[in-house]
Amino acid sequence: MTYSPKLSSAFNDTYNRSTFISPQSGMCSFCTENCAGTCEIALAAMLGAAAVYPTNTGANQVASEKDYPIDFSHFNINGRVFGAAGVPLDYEHVTIYHVKTECSYGRFNSIKMTMPIILPALIKMNWQDYFGGAAMAGVSAVIGEDARTKDPELRIENGKVVHFPALAGMLDAFRRYDRGFGQIVLQCNIDDDKLGVPEYAIKKMKAPAIEFKFGQGAKGTQPVNRIKDIDAALKTKASGITVFPDPEDPAIVMAAEEGVCPNFYSYGKLPLWDETYLVPRIKELRELGAKNIYLKMAGYDPEDLRHVLRIGSLAEVDMITFDGAGGGSGYSPCKMMNEWGLPTIVMEDVVCREAALIKERGEWLPAITITGGFSSEDQVFKSLAYGNGLVDAVGISRAAMAAAMSGKQIGTMLQKGQVPKHVEKYGDSVETVFWDLPELRALYGKEADSFSPGAIGVFSYLNKINFGLKHFAALNRKFDLALLNQRDLIPLTRDVKDLINNAWF
Repeated sequence: MTYSPKLSSAFNDTYNRSTFISPQSGMCSFCTENCAGTCEIALAAMLGAAAVYPTNTGANQVASEKDYPIDFSHFNINGRVFGAAGVPLDYEHVTIYHVKTECSYGRFNSIKMTMPIILPALIKMNWQDYFGGAAMAGVSAVIGEDARTKDPELRIENGKVVHFPALAGMLDAFRRYDRGFGQIVLQCNIDDDKLGVPEYAIKKMKAPAIEFKFGQGAKGTQPVNRIKDIDAALKTKASGITVFPDPEDPAIVMAAEEGVCPNFYSYGKLPLWDETYLVPRIKELRELGAKNIYLKMAGYDPEDLRHVLRIGSLAEVDMITFDGAGGGSGYSPCKMMNEWGLPTIVMEDVVCREAALIKERGEWLPAITITGGFSSEDQVFKSLAYGNGLVDAVGISRAAMAAAMSGKQIGTMLQKGQVPKHVEKYGDSVETVFWDLPELRALYGKEADSFSPGAIGVFSYLNKINFGLKHFAALNRKFDLALLNQRDLIPLTRDVKDLINNAWF
């Protein structure tokens, strides 16, 4: 038995020729010399080092293809028929419409949200509707790392960003729909930080919040990108990015002139941050005007998870997002997406045990968001319940972007009079197909009729998540999501029974 994918992948449009696959290697059991080369091995024979990364990037999302042996499906959701918590015990209040999903977080500046959902960092594909839909839904959203590289007008002088006009559009994608809930956050990695992006964002663009990124579940290291020639390598190095080999090395310059130069690659720096840097750095950014500070952490070694929590407590950050294995959206090495990191539920267990100790000591505990493979309300409910009151929100990234992309595509087709076959039964216009448009009109007035179908799609998708959460909470007779705990979960397998604190049987 194997949990790993075969040596075939949607990442690269590769496939095994044989129907008989060797489980250990993932290879065809019968490998023949006259094969045209369709598997991952053949791809590596052509592309070499570059085959570590997906080839199907661009306007696509990529996520884990591994069948993890433990996840939230190993729980069912509990239910109750007597009593009610969080509302008066009468027929008028014991309804799904009285379930409280609103929440807030923040050390010095409180952020209210309509539901315990965060849209984690992205800055690709339909990011405009991703951020806009988040604002409409009333949740926080994060602009992804390296956002500066999306700006053709970016200007760097003396090693610092001095002109990054595209950031205004990224922030405004959220701000134009901001109704007092959620926040738009700018994520910064090591390169962003060294180039002074946080200072520029806070002082020049009035960005309200910064997130420092240690890693994400699908991308534990920073990416390597092939550079076409020495001229491009020199330009990349001048922008503050690490390039291998060094295009200014005389030996490399000579090799390029002789036509025997190796490939150039850019490489994002790995974080070496710790409390000695981050605590004063965060204080500095707050003094510059940052209202909120976040951290982003992947499913690294448990001690590293505990360390980041301690840093967050010392620096009094507002929120830490922990991203487990099994999710996606990052431009990541293929095997990294499948074969590294703590699975989300195991990571959450480690995080919550440390968070409980911090809380017991009476120290500041940042809001905790868990992300990594979430796409439906049952998963969100289970993660909140498993957190025993220590998990404040769940991050939904790839699924929310899918709603942004599909909403935009369906809207475009409808506006052209091209009604998709599977949509016909719902209607033939934006008005008839997007059923939650009236909810947006109630919030924004008739202006909502001009909203992008992609953003409406994100709003509608998150509205479905929220409505589903209310059903599960009412099922448990808990009319405030803050009341959820592990008693609201039923372990179905020994694996999760061994994880859960509550003794059921």
